[in-house]
Amino acid sequence: MPDPKRHIILRDSTLREAMDTPGVWFDMATRREIAAALDRLGVAEAEVVAPSRVEADLEVVGALREAAAGLRLSGLIYASSPGCRVEVEQAAALLDRIDLLVPLSARREPTSRQGKVSVMLEALSWARQHFSDVGVGFPHSSQIDGDFVVEIAGQATAAGAGRITFYDTNGSAEPFGVRQIVGRLVGDLDTTVLFHGHNDLGLATANSLAAVLAGATVIDATVNGLGDRAGNASLEQVAVLLEREGFETGIDLSQLRPVSEMVAEKSGVPVSGLAPVVGDYAFDHRSPSHLAEPAEFEAFTPELVGGERRLQKAPAGTYKRDKSED
Repeated sequence: MPDPKRHIILRDSTLREAMDTPGVWFDMATRREIAAALDRLGVAEAEVVAPSRVEADLEVVGALREAAAGLRLSGLIYASSPGCRVEVEQAAALLDRIDLLVPLSARREPTSRQGKVSVMLEALSWARQHFSDVGVGFPHSSQIDGDFVVEIAGQATAAGAGRITFYDTNGSAEPFGVRQIVGRLVGDLDTTVLFHGHNDLGLATANSLAAVLAGATVIDATVNGLGDRAGNASLEQVAVLLEREGFETGIDLSQLRPVSEMVAEKSGVPVSGLAPVVGDYAFDHRSPSHLAEPAEFEAFTPELVGGERRLQKAPAGTYKRDKSED
């Protein structure tokens, strides 16, 4: 069983990942509103700068800080970007921390493994002159052999990286594999390990829990699971699951539904009625066998997330066999 006092940080990436969702873009006022909501929710860190739009995203950081004084604001910068040094300098004046990205796929520059290590070490050395706490993230971690992930992460840690991010970039990982490789990172390295999961196979929440059970102490998530393709790990699902498993996150679970509804409205991406935790049907019971003891069919109580149980007696004849179909 996990240590009930163990604290897990949920880094919310809604203000970065959500804007990679087709048709979604947040204006300044909306970004401020979301940041303030995340602050009230108890989120400790928000990732607000994307590596593909560093300069543009940095322009709004001041406004976000005014709206959400309690949030640590972070961003991503590609270590191999021609403008990496300038971007680091600009970010240093505005962000609390950055994470340098080093994609591990051989199809992304630099293509050689040694080239990736060299670029990483050079960028990390520069960034540490401007930030007291710099992390290194490795996109495509789940798509290559684990030995190289551990090797390059070890070199990053030896060079001063204060956090390592394991990215399941294409959502192809599964919980047993995640637990194994994250366990190796936690066991071999003296640093914080963060897990970033995508939901292409519907496993982002399960993979996030697997990472925590293996020793990861920071998990990326987005409100309503917004993000590229099939999205990311859902903040509301991960928060409730970790609470149920005995971990502390600092998240006010009773505020998950209001925040989910607000982000759904602002993004234009509706939440499915069948969505865990915040879906309209999450605590609806219709099957006759459920109605006498509905709590026996719920993973957690509706009150935990400010929900309400609804018992819906099915219309007469619903569960009788229709002989006309014989």
